[in-house]
Amino acid sequence: MKALLDWQHLTFAHPAFFGLLLLIPLMIWWQLRGKKNDNPALRLTTLSGIDPAHVGGKARFRPVLFILRIISLAALAIALARPQSSNTTENIDSEGIDIVIPMDVSGSMLAEDFKPNRIEAAKAVALRFVDQRPTDRLGLVIFGGESFTMCPITIDHNVLKEQIAQIKNGMITDGTSIGMGLATAVDRLRYSKGKSKVVILMTDGVNNMGLIDPSTALEIAKAFKVRVYTIGIGTMGQAPMPVQTPMGTQKQMVDVTIDEPLMKQIATQTGGKYFRATGNRSLETIYNDIDKLEKTRIDITSYKHYAELFFPFAMLAIICLALEMLLRYSVFRSIT
Repeated sequence: MKALLDWQHLTFAHPAFFGLLLLIPLMIWWQLRGKKNDNPALRLTTLSGIDPAHVGGKARFRPVLFILRIISLAALAIALARPQSSNTTENIDSEGIDIVIPMDVSGSMLAEDFKPNRIEAAKAVALRFVDQRPTDRLGLVIFGGESFTMCPITIDHNVLKEQIAQIKNGMITDGTSIGMGLATAVDRLRYSKGKSKVVILMTDGVNNMGLIDPSTALEIAKAFKVRVYTIGIGTMGQAPMPVQTPMGTQKQMVDVTIDEPLMKQIATQTGGKYFRATGNRSLETIYNDIDKLEKTRIDITSYKHYAELFFPFAMLAIICLALEMLLRYSVFRSIT
């Protein structure tokens, strides 16, 4: 019964047999026409010899025979149409891509040239990017004055998205260690067996801290065949930055300094590409472009299974027809 109510997966192998249902209104018309012809007028001078209590009798239930015949015809038409419940299973063969996103969480990422600020804008587009890569393994690294793996590469994207949502400034030592961020991300991909290994590195500053300099991290990425896409995030010129003063938090205009030559060098030598994001819309466009550049090949083989559902209707047709014949030649025999 549950399968019959699931209209989304219900199909009919021979729907042409539903044409038999057109006989039902014809049968009803013929039955009503016959009743008119079977009631000739009889004129009586008196009704004293007729007992009203016995008028009708079993004849009142005679229409039950016709109802049973209609039900049997309708059930037979449905059974011949062969209702089936279809169930589709899919075998997905994916050449997955392993991607790690190192994200700058330094104090300058609180600048408000992006809405509400750079770090929140970066989190929002990263979350959407994760949703666009359902068959890939992704990981997350944050870096400031040092680097930290918040989520190793995983196919469990819900866990990854929870970690992205928790990113905030102040989680690690302040500063900008681009070399450490890149090296940590590459280390996450060292033993990857994915068809492609990708890093999407985002920063808004210049490397000024860290135990590993960017040139060394670049050589490590090249050695492990990791393709690096770099994103410089920040408007051109100056950007408003919240700064703590004796008078409380105030906004001050600060210069936007991004080491673009370094970002371009890292991207070019690893087979990636450098992007500059100057606002929320451009940052979203950049992630969409990277998504298109790193397409995963997915082969999906569908298998459809059918469960036959005609048997209950066939049984209903047989039972109704048998019951009609039984009643016609037993209970209603004297009035048919």
